[in-house]
Amino acid sequence: MKDVQDKVIIVTGASAGIGLAIAKLLGKEGARLALVARSKDKLEALAAELPGSLAVVADMTKADDIKSMIQKVQEHFGRIDVLINNAGQGMYGAIESVDIEKYKKIIELNVIGPLAAMQQVIPVMRKQGGGSIINISSGVSKNYFPLLGAYASTKYALNCISLTARAELEKDNIVVSVMHPGLTDTDFGKNSVKDDEASKMLQSRFREGMPQPDTAEFVAGKVLESILSGKAEVAAHDK
Repeated sequence: MKDVQDKVIIVTGASAGIGLAIAKLLGKEGARLALVARSKDKLEALAAELPGSLAVVADMTKADDIKSMIQKVQEHFGRIDVLINNAGQGMYGAIESVDIEKYKKIIELNVIGPLAAMQQVIPVMRKQGGGSIINISSGVSKNYFPLLGAYASTKYALNCISLTARAELEKDNIVVSVMHPGLTDTDFGKNSVKDDEASKMLQSRFREGMPQPDTAEFVAGKVLESILSGKAEVAAHDK
């Protein structure tokens, strides 16, 4: 894709963090945006900042919300050029103590939600002659770290789904890419599911010296790079 000027782009999880930064950057680049999140007030405030954008309240763990969201965007704009599956949540804790019910909810949001959105948007993109899907994964999906196994496993799964779909959809001119953020300065950690022991251990790691986190705006630039390049995978600090 040469640029995003006038392209219709869906951004899930657009009300905060990386999603908010993505929306603002793409708005500056001239994209027509569908802003998706659960928070109506935050979405409407953002839509007011980004003229021509559409606020769509949706819970990405609910199949009916996802189906309705894609339909609303298609009806409003007449097409969908790019889907950015950004909504997600972290989970920290040792494998032996992972709360299975909470883990299921993380899988619903981080894996099944993006998959369901892809399934809804693929027929739209195929009919119009093509499109792009960007799934936001994580650098932890390329490694394994204590306390991050449950969360990382959801991103490992998302990588597999994404890259398999890339091969399957090439014939339809639908480009599926994965973007891997690293440590980023947002409220992601604060909003993650974690127990007290995991919180203490993570705080200890930060005191010992973790890499300087990237800004959400830096990551948004990498997401734009993913759209424009069509690369299978883009990491925050590719060499």
